[in-house]
Amino acid sequence: MLNQLVLAAAVKNTTWGNMIVVSGAMLILLLLLKHFAWGSVSDMLKKREEKIANDIDSAEQSREKAAALEKERQSQLMNSRSEAASIIQNAKDSGEVTRQSIVADAKDEVSRLKAKAQSDISIEKDAAFTEVKDEVAALSLQIAEKILGKELSPEAHTSLINEYIEDLGKKDED
Repeated sequence: MLNQLVLAAAVKNTTWGNMIVVSGAMLILLLLLKHFAWGSVSDMLKKREEKIANDIDSAEQSREKAAALEKERQSQLMNSRSEAASIIQNAKDSGEVTRQSIVADAKDEVSRLKAKAQSDISIEKDAAFTEVKDEVAALSLQIAEKILGKELSPEAHTSLINEYIEDLGKKDED
């Protein structure tokens, strides 16, 4: 037990001595750090703070630039859409004009062909009428010769034919 008391007394003195030595060493170490390293550490921390601030500013500028580019891209996209709609509308309008032109040309062609057909019909009708008139004249002349037993003069023949044809024309009109 005596051993323990001696050790306790020795530990008690050693502890105060050690604390004084350690405190002194710590104080010297702090003074040396302040004199040699504190400026470098402060500069390094200041540079790091500035770098972080610059990085934050750069990130903000990049974000703003990206937002501006996004707005510009959206604007260009809207312009592209409106241009596409305009092109489509122009194509529709052009197609409509072309369609109307084709329809008008077709109507003109139909009218022209109809007029030509009517003209051809009129000419053919007149030709057929003239041919029938000549045949009727020849037949009536033959009939008249047989009935009368003599030959008619051309003037009498023409007069007789014209009267007959006029009577036929009047009957057709009725």
